[in-house]
Amino acid sequence: MILHFRLILILLLVSNNVKAQSITHLEPSSWWVGMKDPNVQLLIHGKNIADLMPTITYEGVKILKINKVENKNYMFLDLLINKNAKPGKIKIDFSDTSKSQNVNTVFELFERKPNSAMRKSFNNADVIYLITPDRFVNGDTSNDSNVNLAEKANRQFIDGRHGGDIQGMIDKLDYIKNLGLTAIWTMPLLENNQVDFTYHGYAISDFYKIDPRFGSNELYKKFVAEARFKNIKIIKDVVLNHCGSAHWWMKDLPSKDWINHQGTFKTTNHLHEAQQDIHAAKVDLKNQTEGWFVPSMPDLNQSNVFMAKYLIQNTLWWIEYADLAGLRIDTYPYSDKKFLSDWSKRITEEYPNLNIVGEEMSTKPSMLAYWQKGKKNEDKYISHLPSLMDFPMQNAVSEALTAQESNSTDGLTKIYQTLAEDILYPNPDNLVVFADNHDLNRFFTQVNYNVDLFKMGMVYFLTTRGIPQLYYGTEIAMKSPKKRSDGEIRADFPGGWLTDTVNVFNQNNLNEEQKDVYTFLQKILLWRKSASAIHDGKLVHFAPQDGIYSYFRFNKKEKFWIVFNKNSAPKNINLKNYQELLPENSKLFDVYLNTKISATNEIIIKPNGFLIIKVE
Repeated sequence: MILHFRLILILLLVSNNVKAQSITHLEPSSWWVGMKDPNVQLLIHGKNIADLMPTITYEGVKILKINKVENKNYMFLDLLINKNAKPGKIKIDFSDTSKSQNVNTVFELFERKPNSAMRKSFNNADVIYLITPDRFVNGDTSNDSNVNLAEKANRQFIDGRHGGDIQGMIDKLDYIKNLGLTAIWTMPLLENNQVDFTYHGYAISDFYKIDPRFGSNELYKKFVAEARFKNIKIIKDVVLNHCGSAHWWMKDLPSKDWINHQGTFKTTNHLHEAQQDIHAAKVDLKNQTEGWFVPSMPDLNQSNVFMAKYLIQNTLWWIEYADLAGLRIDTYPYSDKKFLSDWSKRITEEYPNLNIVGEEMSTKPSMLAYWQKGKKNEDKYISHLPSLMDFPMQNAVSEALTAQESNSTDGLTKIYQTLAEDILYPNPDNLVVFADNHDLNRFFTQVNYNVDLFKMGMVYFLTTRGIPQLYYGTEIAMKSPKKRSDGEIRADFPGGWLTDTVNVFNQNNLNEEQKDVYTFLQKILLWRKSASAIHDGKLVHFAPQDGIYSYFRFNKKEKFWIVFNKNSAPKNINLKNYQELLPENSKLFDVYLNTKISATNEIIIKPNGFLIIKVE
């Protein structure tokens, strides 16, 4: 009886020991032959996996180094992938020295698409459409909720999940194309398995998985491919600074320093200046970059070499996997600046033509210029980031259109002075200009629901230097409350749900104001697609006088003159004041009205109006 009991006990112990080693996460689970850097580091997570020895028998692939950390449930495995390696499934065996314990996993190797490294990206010829996917179109009602994810759909709750998804965006690609837009930036689509407020996508719980309530990795890939077929570029929203508190690794961290402040919430001081301030105390910089936004968004420690490698590889993986045409980087100045330099260098080395726009939410041009590629900074900091969101210009236009007009610093002079600071940027033409986005009040609200001012602003953003971005719903002048409310700024797009009575897609029940704005924007957007001088032409502007501000955009092929009148009465404009760029007897053509302008000495511009003039 005792012998029998001991035998059972031994069998149980062996059985438990066999189960003790298993692999629950392998990230990334695939890679490509022919990357500029032939090395890849695998994050392997499993019970006591560090006690086992990995081996690979696959021609062209070898293990360079086995990295172990303080948590025995993790191993970071460095691989070298020879350029002559063949695509296929690579078995990785893990065993102990006695070979009595063995588990394995499969890592897949793919062939890169031809010319993948030299892919085309978004540029000045594009107009970007920013979408909050959960609030755009519900193309698949079957995925509104998911049994394995905490938050369920509740369209009645302004800050809840409403059901918009990737299929909805696929279904409306023709609408986006016909409106005259050529690129789409979506807020993050990766899994957010939080209890609430998951619709925005910025609290990521799996960096390699599309949230099932939006679709799947395969569907996202299809979305990018179908958009590309229609000449629409897809820009991915990348989060480097933080994850969600529901991320799988938060229950079993690789090391105490994986998350800043050892995984305990401590708020950031939001002092962006600390990153650039040559007088800054170290504690202020530390609090800026290592502090958290909120308890539900743990701050990632990018000074941890394994975390840094993980984030760089994750970005590369999505570019290659989904065939992306660009990136937008969230909360850029909150990350470790050395990491940002390394990250931006690695991405742009692999994809030299890829455009990447960072979010530096500051109204100071000097703050943005610090981060742009080519900037010679006093502290010798080197960045490789091509573009930034032009918050200073957004703020200037919003304030200029709503301020009392004068010849000092109010009114249109704000725009003139902000543009004059372009000398600070290495490449101001590559900035992304915008009237509003998911973090700002709707532009129609900013200009106090004045349609004329709204149109002036839209014409400016679509004809000035830079790459324009429009927020979904701008085409019908969607509103938001004066007091910021994110759920209402990111309101449902009319017609995105079958039960909607107002439908933008078929123009059903739109009011006259909405129809007018839609027609206006579509006309400008379609014209802009072929206006090369607006894409790459030089910009020369004339200082505002008496509520009139204008600039010329011109290249060797064509010339346009854009004029704004912020007076409540019509204005006569003396053409001689612009003879520097307006030769005598020039032929003038009103682009928007599609009519010739008969003028010898003067032209008339309506109150709170604009003119887009082609000069011949």
